[in-house]
Amino acid sequence: ELGKVYHDGEAIIEEGTDGDCFYVIQSGRVEVVQGKAGSEVRLAELKEGEFFGEMALFQSLKRSTSVRALGDVRVITVDKRTLMRTIQTNPALAFNLLDKLCSRVREMSARTQELEAQLAMSQYKLNKYRAVESGSGTAA
Repeated sequence: ELGKVYHDGEAIIEEGTDGDCFYVIQSGRVEVVQGKAGSEVRLAELKEGEFFGEMALFQSLKRSTSVRALGDVRVITVDKRTLMRTIQTNPALAFNLLDKLCSRVREMSARTQELEAQLAMSQYKLNKYRAVESGSGTAA
């Protein structure tokens, strides 16, 4: 069979490393995380048919996330040359990639708005608590 198998918890890509390919999940699931151990934030869980690591093909930046196997997972790697060749023979693939990337941007935007609202509420509560503690406010 094509592809490589990773086992539960095994890193497929590491945040901060160079990348020259992206991955398509043939079977299994992965988690996408960002941050250092102990303070990681889980950004997504991806399953069969989905892809990750694509930003490495479009930008020459370090990987922005880490991706780990959730159980056994089989992935295939796709380099830039292979992707371009495939898009030439199947232009709809480019549209599908862009569609998925746009969906991810929309999801991250919505999540950012939720987190901003949570932060604003936490700041409000903290300020209210400080006012009560200092005696300049009353508890509600």
